[in-house]
Amino acid sequence: MIGNNSSLLKGEGYDFLELKEYEYGEDVKKIDWLISAKFKKPFVKVFHAQKELNINIVPILNGSVYFGSKRFKQELITEICAILGYSCIKQGDPFSSFIGNETLELCTKKSKRNFAVTKMSEKIFDYNAIGKEVDFKKLSDELFKKIRKKSIIFLIGDFFDAKNIDFKLLGKKHEIVTIIVRDKFEEDPFELGNVNLIDPSTNKVFDGNINKSIIKEYKKRVKENDHKLYEHFQKCGIKFTKIYTSEEPLPKLLRLMK
Repeated sequence: MIGNNSSLLKGEGYDFLELKEYEYGEDVKKIDWLISAKFKKPFVKVFHAQKELNINIVPILNGSVYFGSKRFKQELITEICAILGYSCIKQGDPFSSFIGNETLELCTKKSKRNFAVTKMSEKIFDYNAIGKEVDFKKLSDELFKKIRKKSIIFLIGDFFDAKNIDFKLLGKKHEIVTIIVRDKFEEDPFELGNVNLIDPSTNKVFDGNINKSIIKEYKKRVKENDHKLYEHFQKCGIKFTKIYTSEEPLPKLLRLMK
C-alpha cells in the first residue's frame, strides 16, 4: 500500500504542493523550466510526501476522562485509538502508541500487527487515570524528543486546559491531528442542587449548590477555553474534530481524514 498516502509533510511524491525558489544543493530534476523562464530565476516543484507514514497514537488520560453520562470518555478514547490502529494496519503503515498525562509512557512499540492494536486497546481501557493531571508542556517536549522521524501524531483527550497548550514547536516538526472527546453534560449541565463531588484529576472535594448562576459562569468558561483552543489549533495548522460520548466516532473520523 506504500505510495497511497498523502500527508501535510513535504517530500518525494506525485501530489503537487507548491513552487519555491531553487536553493543550492537541491535536485535540478525538480526545476520547473517554464516557470523559471517566465520569472527569469529557477523555481522547483514541492510535493506532498507519499510513502510509508510514521503514525503515533497518543491518548491523553487524566482523571477527567473517568466521566460520562452515556459512556465513559476513556471507553470512547479506547475505541477511537483502536479504529486508528486498525486503519494504519489496513493501509500498511506502522504505528506506535503512548499514554500521556503528567508523563509520557510508551504503550506499544512500532508495529503493523493486529496484536499491537489489541494490546494498545487493553492498556488504554484498563489504565487507572484517577488522580492524574495533564502537563501539556512536558507532554509536548517529550513527544518532540522521543519521536525523531517526521510523523503524524494523533492526540486524543478532552483538552480542558487550553491556556497551557502550546503545540507550535511540535507542529513544525510533525503533522498533528487532535480529537477532542467530551460528554455533552460537561458543556451543557443542568441544575443539580446540593451536591458532593470529587474531582477525579486532583481528588479535591466540592461540597455546594449547583444553581443557575454557577452553571452560567461554568458555560462561559468552557466557551472561552474552546475558543482559545480552536484559535491555537488553527494558527498551528492542526486538524481537529470533537466527538461526544453519545456519538459513534467513525463518521467524524472519516470526515477528519478526508
